[in-house]
Amino acid sequence: MPHIIIEYSDRLAERVNMKDLSKTLARVAVDTGVFELAGVRVRCHRVEDYVIADGHPDNAFIHAMVRIGHGRDLKTRKAAGQAIFDALTGCLSEAFKRGPIAVSLEMDEIHPDLNFKSGNIREYLSARK
Repeated sequence: MPHIIIEYSDRLAERVNMKDLSKTLARVAVDTGVFELAGVRVRCHRVEDYVIADGHPDNAFIHAMVRIGHGRDLKTRKAAGQAIFDALTGCLSEAFKRGPIAVSLEMDEIHPDLNFKSGNIREYLSARK
């Protein structure tokens, strides 16, 4: 963890390089010192059907859901969330100049008894060093 799930309006695809944004958010998540590289996932989902505010076609949105494992105190979660949000808005600085954008981020702590996972990413990361 974290898993950063981005939903963005198709209008933003022409204003923002989502691959670069994903890499930036992954790096910043690790740089917080709160999350391990092996647990980071960033995925972006383009949304084509939506209405924002008055429905004007120039309106755009981007929403980040940051899902994290259970156990960190509120201060740590807030600091990590703020760092990721700052990186997100930083990646949008040029896009803000080109039209209206609604930006949001929420952090969700996953209940430890309801979190099931399996994988071998760590083994491959170790082998690549």
